[in-house]
Parts: sequence; C-alpha cells; structure tokens
Amino acid sequence: MKNLLTLVLLSTLVAVSGCQSAYYSAMEKVGVHKRDILVDRVEDVQGAQQDAQQEFKSALEQFQSVINFDGGELQAAYEALHDKYQDSLKAANQVSNHINQVENVAEDLFDEWEDELNLYQNKKLKAQSASKLRATKRQYDKLMRSMRQSESKMQPFLSALQDNVLYLKHNLNAHAIGALKGELSSIQRDVKALVADIELSIQESEKFIQSLQ
Repeated sequence: MKNLLTLVLLSTLVAVSGCQSAYYSAMEKVGVHKRDILVDRVEDVQGAQQDAQQEFKSALEQFQSVINFDGGELQAAYEALHDKYQDSLKAANQVSNHINQVENVAEDLFDEWEDELNLYQNKKLKAQSASKLRATKRQYDKLMRSMRQSESKMQPFLSALQDNVLYLKHNLNAHAIGALKGELSSIQRDVKALVADIELSIQESEKFIQSLQ
C-alpha cells in the first residue's frame, strides 16, 4: 500500500512537471519567456495584495459598525461581519496562492539560467551572466522575505477576527457588543501593521520588476 502511494505521488509530480514544461514551451513559441511570466506573476501578487488591503479595511469598518451597534437586528450585524471575515480569508488565500506561483516560476527560471551558463564559450560573457544571476537571486530573496512577512501578518488578524465573529454568533446580545469593544484597538493595530507591510512588499515588487527589465 505504501509503495502504491509513493508511485501515485511520483506520477502526480511527473504529470505536473510535464504540464509546466508544456506550458513554458507553448509560451516561448509566442515570445513569452520565464522572465516575462515571472514579472506577470509578481504583478498578480501586487494585485492580490491590494485587494486584500481593501478587504481588511472593509472588515475593520464592519467590526467598528458592530461595536457602535445601536438597536436593530443584531443577527444582521453578525451576518455582515461574518461575510467580511470570509471575504478577508479568501483575499488572504489568493495572496498566498499567487506568492506560491511566483516561487514556482522563479525556481524554474533560475534552474534554467544555471544550466545555460554551461553553454557559454565566451568566458567574459559567462561571468557577466553569472553575476547578473547572483544579483537577481539576491533581489528575489529580498522580495520573497517581504512577501512572506506580509503574508504571515495576515493570519493573526484573521484569527482575531474569526474569534470575534464566533463570539458574536454565540452571544447575540448587548453584552457581547460590550465584550467586543475591548478587542477593537487590537484589531485596528493588526490592520494598520498589515497595510504597512503590504505597502513595503509592493515596493519591493516594483524594484524586482525593474531589475528584470
């Protein structure tokens, strides 16, 4: 059974690798190379990060409206906050997915670059290309640290928001609103830190894109 599972996993990896290679080949035929794909995927991360910023801010606004709740249907207030949490969670997952896609194509690009260094006959050109590869890797590593750092800040915010949503769900009364007021400042700090980290990550993305062009 264990051997069968290993075989299935290996087959899946080979299939995925084959699909990726076929994708690169097809894109190269129309003049789009791994470098271009990497730029596109970094830009995808930027877009996802900007969307996430808006969702987090919107969730904070909804949380504040719950804190300021003054009569009406508390169930509706809970459902609105729950929806904002779900939107924020989806946005965070999109950011993570796009960062993973950046990693995938970057690794393939650098592997290809390393292999092609061995094809050079001109030592001077080879040394220049190797130097450019090292510089690009350094810039990329800095970019990934920035992206992963902003990504890591999302989970504490999402966890705190989820806790408050659940508490409100289980205590649909004025006492629950009072309890949530004590959480507002913490949520605000989380969102402020998140927005700042995302801005720094977007700036690093721009620097990396410029270094490739």
